[in-house]
Amino acid sequence: MNSIRLKEIGRKIIRPSIAALLVLLASCDMAEVKTANKIAYHFDEPARIWEETLPLGNGRLGMMPDGGINKENILLNEISMWSGSKQDTDNPQAVWSLANIRRLLFEGKNDEAQDLMYRTFVCKGAGSGQGQGANVPYGSYQLLGNLVLDYVYVDGSDSVAAYRRELNLNDAIASTSFRKGKVNYSRESFTSFSGDLGVVHLMADADKALNFTVGMNRPEHYALSVDGKDLLMKGQLPDGVDTLEMKGVKYGARVRVLLPKGGSLVPGDSSLTVQNASEAILLVSMATNYKNERFEDQLFSLLAESERKDYSTLRKEHVNAYRSLFDRVDLDLGRSARDEMPINERLHAFQEDQNDPSLGALYFQFGRYLLISSTRTGSLPPNLQGLWCNTINTPWNGDYHLNINFQMNHWPAEVTNLSELHLPMIEWTKQQVESGERTAKVFYNARGWVTHILGNVWEFTAPGEHPSWGATNTSAAWLCEHLFTHYQYTLDKEYLKEVYPVMKGAALFFTDMLVRDPRNNYLVTAPTTSPENAYRMPNGKVVHICAGSTMDNQIVRELFTNTIAAANILGIDSAFCQELADKRSRLMPTTIGKDGRILEWLEPYEEAEPHHRHVSHLYGLYPGNEISMEHTPELAEAARKTLEARGDKSTGWSMAWKINFWARLHDGDHAYKLLVDLLRPCVEKTTNMVNGGGSYPNLFCAHPPFQIDGNYGGCAGIAEMLVQSQTGNIELLPALPTAWKTGSFKGLKVQGGGEVSAKWAEGKMTEAGLKAVVPGTFRLKLPAESSDMSIKVNQKPASLPVIDGMLTVEMEAGDSLLLQF
Repeated sequence: MNSIRLKEIGRKIIRPSIAALLVLLASCDMAEVKTANKIAYHFDEPARIWEETLPLGNGRLGMMPDGGINKENILLNEISMWSGSKQDTDNPQAVWSLANIRRLLFEGKNDEAQDLMYRTFVCKGAGSGQGQGANVPYGSYQLLGNLVLDYVYVDGSDSVAAYRRELNLNDAIASTSFRKGKVNYSRESFTSFSGDLGVVHLMADADKALNFTVGMNRPEHYALSVDGKDLLMKGQLPDGVDTLEMKGVKYGARVRVLLPKGGSLVPGDSSLTVQNASEAILLVSMATNYKNERFEDQLFSLLAESERKDYSTLRKEHVNAYRSLFDRVDLDLGRSARDEMPINERLHAFQEDQNDPSLGALYFQFGRYLLISSTRTGSLPPNLQGLWCNTINTPWNGDYHLNINFQMNHWPAEVTNLSELHLPMIEWTKQQVESGERTAKVFYNARGWVTHILGNVWEFTAPGEHPSWGATNTSAAWLCEHLFTHYQYTLDKEYLKEVYPVMKGAALFFTDMLVRDPRNNYLVTAPTTSPENAYRMPNGKVVHICAGSTMDNQIVRELFTNTIAAANILGIDSAFCQELADKRSRLMPTTIGKDGRILEWLEPYEEAEPHHRHVSHLYGLYPGNEISMEHTPELAEAARKTLEARGDKSTGWSMAWKINFWARLHDGDHAYKLLVDLLRPCVEKTTNMVNGGGSYPNLFCAHPPFQIDGNYGGCAGIAEMLVQSQTGNIELLPALPTAWKTGSFKGLKVQGGGEVSAKWAEGKMTEAGLKAVVPGTFRLKLPAESSDMSIKVNQKPASLPVIDGMLTVEMEAGDSLLLQF
């Protein structure tokens, strides 16, 4: 007996082999998950650097208050604040040189092929401006501006006591409190999930003790005025084409001050001054005209809607809307005295003594918080810095890097129960197809669509301006992995119908682009790279360009497999599926070299940088599932040796990736060791990636500099330590580290449409459960220690059969399974 329907459990079923029973998943009330403990971090002084400010966001708008006492700066962001414009990147030389590039590669003259690519096989124009794209058509994500509050205190005393600056993740609210002289001051800020604007609430516990002036600024391209009683900043960004006048994105920000307990508002030419108040509410409305021509009307309407409400209502509505997302998952790893330490001190203490389990839970929930805060349905996906930046020239343009970083931003989306936050990325991917089809034709004379490493809001799909990193051409295929993953977690066939043409188009490109390598008869991607990494040729030259790479083979194989699966589910395209299956069989398999490691290229080249941050040839271990402990133990062991040789210390996002690798290898202690490394305090203002990254004081990941992908990758890695389902079987606590002896979680998701929970003590499971969100069949891998277990189905005692250590059960939507040990 392999499976049983829960609805049929009316009679007793004898369960064989009780010792093999299950270590599983979620309690019956998982739909009502509530985070039990306060989740927050704090500082005991104002921010000294931007990376100490507190990030707030509602998926479209961002604010970052620094908590200054005499002058407070609140950074303002809007997700579509991009310079640049659509551009012609077609390079007619590229397709004419393609045959010669391939010939040189197949002749082993990779250095000559690379030289030819540098001259011919790049985008037309300036490309990304070598990461300085603010004033070229590629553009850059930019700060909207700064909201500046200059405070005047009635008590001239310089004494400040009881200072506390806190980010509360339960409510998505930043607060500052202190006593100056005899007056207690408190501030709260949030970016409203209900009202879609920024809210700043200021209070003093003495009458007429609140006096301040409001201003705004940004480094360039802005005008500031007072419009009625609103402070208005507006401007227009460069499009990168016309250098004489601004023709790019238009933007605006309006600040309205409400004084519910009296006081006076004095408008100036370019500021607002509040005098003799004890409470003030600042409403901050921001918007651009990116796909929003009525943005100026939006600025007014959002203010008018919120102005009618008192602060408690604004706050309550915001918190309720935010918690509908955040409260879906709870992770409890215990509490400690360090919970009350300022976060900067806590990070330093953690490096000396790792006995701080709740820091891992905080970091996990901070990752979820950042994803909730940096994207939402109908908006843009999070970029390299989420939606937070403090510059005009954001590092690497704050764009969508497609050789891992953009994808890593979305690794937590499904497993941490934020599935709808995957959709902005999926919509963005669909919008690249038309441009990608033109790029495929112009550069490769191929059908279908392609994109390379660079992505922005202007549908840039061409190779980058520097082939060493810009030639990677499997990015569209990697994006399609996310399209199919969303289906695997939701089983939404209507959605699958919608995205299947995108997957098919990406697969169609490779049916044309793949070419036979005469040296080995494999089909290869040529030219290509193993992202950003290089090797030494026998002549000693360092080269990036190659014919085929292990990552390419793994991604293309996955794309073909997923496209075939999608077509079969939809009952279409059988002939095309046969073609994909044939070409898939002619790709070089993932191969173990003589040193026991997985080959990164088709040949055993000497690595130019043995500890390189990219470990692209382990894509098949994570996020792919080609390599697994269960099905490919030899490849898994080779992956382990590969990671050991690569080393642990690296840039922030790379260490986050390695957490996921080690979790997939079921080595929880090594995954935890990488988490410790990822949380290494980092305050250097540098882009030097050699010395490795860590975490800034506000928990932003240091690449360095700040890149948000490490936060998302670390969050996903912690989830991967707690539950895995990529092989088709659900396994709880596959990589539980020794440091997390006792704990629980609720609300994590698994493929097939399930939601899971677990409790454990001294490393042993005590309770586990599964709830079906959609109808389906679930295969549950049982732990070794499964004796003395009770089972409840839909809250009623039941027995279930186990065969070969696996429980297979069919469930209807809403059915629940609870196991207690």
